[in-house]
Amino acid sequence: MRVLLKLSGEFLAGDLGKGFDEKILARITDEIIEIHQAGVELAVVIGGGNLFRGIGSKSVGIDQLTGDNIGMLATIQNALMLSGVIRNKGVKARVFSIVQMPYICESYTPALAKSALQKGHICFFAGGVGNPYFTTDTAGVLRAIETECDFLVKGTNVEGVFDKDPRKFPKAKLYKSLTYEQALSESLRIMDSTAFALAKDNQKKIVVFDVSKPKNLKKVILEQSVGTVVTN
Repeated sequence: MRVLLKLSGEFLAGDLGKGFDEKILARITDEIIEIHQAGVELAVVIGGGNLFRGIGSKSVGIDQLTGDNIGMLATIQNALMLSGVIRNKGVKARVFSIVQMPYICESYTPALAKSALQKGHICFFAGGVGNPYFTTDTAGVLRAIETECDFLVKGTNVEGVFDKDPRKFPKAKLYKSLTYEQALSESLRIMDSTAFALAKDNQKKIVVFDVSKPKNLKKVILEQSVGTVVTN
């Protein structure tokens, strides 16, 4: 099985709101290693919101192009941090960036990434898609397609996909499964529209789950017992 895990940078910050929460780093790397040691070829795409937030705002005089470039660099820092923690625990991990930084990490190509996954390395794909104006959701879907992952799991702070915001509406309905067409017709926000269209067109299964709960990563990948499955 080959799976891509999409995480937000904000998740790594935990209750701190920015930077890295050491307890979160320890827990998520342990869970990633557990999935890897179960025989899953695991790739990871991380956002950069914990290191970069609001810099693209016009209020501080930075345009979106510059802000997005800073955000891409933040994703590389996050990938380096997680991979470093994992290697310190004695497990092989590699960072591939679409933004070429050969002194810091390897340059991404689908062939090289697939080879690394086959050799048993946990692989981090950083730098977004390599262009501004695209989110790391789009990067996650694109890398999942390019490296022929069986499916993509997106970690959020709620159980899955609901018909309403469960934080505002306690009786919101949780979907166990959805089709792409159903999600579109009901205007259910699963990820940004570019990423969602890319997944739909390439028939890439997405599972949305609550990564804030310990052991949920194992449950969503190995047991497939939590979250919302979105398919054609």
